[in-house]
Amino acid sequence: MDGAEMSEPSESDQATKPLALFGAELRERRENAGITQERLAETTQFSRSLLGFIERGQRTPSRNFAQRCDDALDAGGELLHLWTQLTRAASPRWFREWLDVEQEAHTLHTWQPLVVPGLLQTESYARAVIRGEPGITEEQVDKAVEARMERQKIFSRLSPPMLWVVLDEGVLHRPIGGKDVLRHQLERLREMAESPRIGIQIVPLALGMTTGTSGGFVIAQLPGGADTVYIESANHGQVTSRPEDVEAVRARYDTIRAYAHPQHVSIALIREAEKLWT
Repeated sequence: MDGAEMSEPSESDQATKPLALFGAELRERRENAGITQERLAETTQFSRSLLGFIERGQRTPSRNFAQRCDDALDAGGELLHLWTQLTRAASPRWFREWLDVEQEAHTLHTWQPLVVPGLLQTESYARAVIRGEPGITEEQVDKAVEARMERQKIFSRLSPPMLWVVLDEGVLHRPIGGKDVLRHQLERLREMAESPRIGIQIVPLALGMTTGTSGGFVIAQLPGGADTVYIESANHGQVTSRPEDVEAVRARYDTIRAYAHPQHVSIALIREAEKLWT
């Protein structure tokens, strides 16, 4: 799921309509306010050419762009809302189902054997992970990073979900993005673990455990509903709430977690790894 926000070539046309809608809404609000492109560009500190491209639906706006235009035009959050819909449309169809689940869940359990889970990634680490996708363009990288950072806002809501993360120790020593990027990522992990709603446990490499080597997954517990799981694969994750699938993933998670260090030991390991990359 940590690369799933990336646009697939076959999905590219599906993002065109939201892009055009955002541009049309921006242009309409600007004109209704009697503001020229030059003036809005000056106010938001973005170039007029970029503003023109976005109004014509030819470029994807950043969250910062949407926020500044929303403020400048007194749009009441509407442009920011449209931007959120735009980043969602850039995701593959099958992943959008998981986005709904993730937003609704009151508890998330995840196992990640290779990388830090997307919900805890720094922007630089996420960019490095996403850039590893063969054939991806810089524009697609930008969209995917924006979408991933937007997902993390679930921790800013009034009732954020509980997040229980189990990581393979190898994640702490895989220099994705280089030593500086990894060091900042490990620092972020330590900081997030201070939250009473986030737990992080490390499975030691010395155990040679093989139970989770087939790939990562997430279990979402929903209020008043059946659990749903996301199972990672090379190019197309699977989202399912079938009881037999959920039970199998849950059993795998419980087995892996039984091998993990308790949180205080895990945090010490993260701190030690952080020092190694300093």
